[in-house]
Parts: sequence; C-alpha cells; structure tokens
Amino acid sequence: MKTHAKLLLERLKKSFGKKILRSSLGFDEVTIAVGATELIDILKTLKDNRDFQFKQLIDLCGVDFLEYPEEQLNNKRFAVVYHLLSLKKNNRLRIKVFLEDNEFPTLPTVISLWPVADWYEREAFDLLGIMFLNHPDLRRILTDYGFIGHPFRKDFPMIGKVEMRYDPSQKRVIYEPVSIEQRNNVPRIIRDEGFHNG
Repeated sequence: MKTHAKLLLERLKKSFGKKILRSSLGFDEVTIAVGATELIDILKTLKDNRDFQFKQLIDLCGVDFLEYPEEQLNNKRFAVVYHLLSLKKNNRLRIKVFLEDNEFPTLPTVISLWPVADWYEREAFDLLGIMFLNHPDLRRILTDYGFIGHPFRKDFPMIGKVEMRYDPSQKRVIYEPVSIEQRNNVPRIIRDEGFHNG
C-alpha cells in the first residue's frame, strides 16, 4: 500500500516532470529540488492546483552548503528551503531551490503567495545574505543595522568581525574590531582509562 508521501511524489513527477531536478523520500516526507527560474510557477501550482492545495507556508530558510559539496546541486553553494503544508490533502512538502550565483545569491520573493514569508525572507537575508527580489522591506531582522557580514555563512569567523562595548567617556555604545584571538572550538574528548567501545 502506498503512503501519502509516495502518492504525492508520483503526482509531483507527473505534474512537473523534468522541472524536478532531484527528489527524495524520507520519514514519509517528500523533498524535491527545483530550478530558481521555475520556482514561482511551481509554487503557484502547488498552492492553487486542486491536486496539491499547499495553502500554508510553514517555514522558509536559507542554507549554506559550502562545507557539504555532496549536497550541492551543480556546485551551487546556497539554497532556500520551503516547507509547505496541505491541510486538505494531509501532506507536507519540502522544496529546495539552489541559487545560481554563489557570490550574490538572489531569488524572487514569495510574499504575494504567502505573506508569512516576509520575516522568513528577512531572516535568510540577514543571516546568509540571500537577496529576495521585490521584497517590500528587505532589511536586517536579527542583527544590528550596522552589522557587517552574514553570520550563518560557513566562512564567517566564529568570533565575528567587530565587538561592541559601552564607552563611559563617550557615554554611548561603540563598535571596535575584535580584540580576542582566534581559537579552536572543537571540543577535546576526555575518557576514563577503562572506557572502551564494545
């Protein structure tokens, strides 16, 4: 007997054919990868077509696959992942979209389809530097307005680039270059002498 997820994957492949660049089934949930140029048309179909009815965007997040080349698609470093829910059909769907430009990743906004995407897209912009074209208010949401860089990028230094402190002589908060040394954050494992695997 086919599960909801297997039936959904069959319907997706029938509807979108070669537009699905990669697909997988895990934990009874479907994940598909699609191209950035087809994204909006595919999402409109998934939301409005009676066979799918994904009326809810549950989550949207950016991902940096810099250190995971085996997960990349055609050497594309950044992806945006959409998590959709169809209450009517009792289905969940994960859509990965790999962005064309590793230096300046962009993707069209989906606010016109799901207004809830507003803050999710701002978060992906703030933390990963992904630009959402035609977003009505794309500005930082978690870091400070003067923050430099995008802290969830794998090549962003763990100690950051600037530090802030209150300066009593100026009577305000000031930003300065980081003054602490680079350090190794890999934990050292200490085991009892009698410990052994087995």
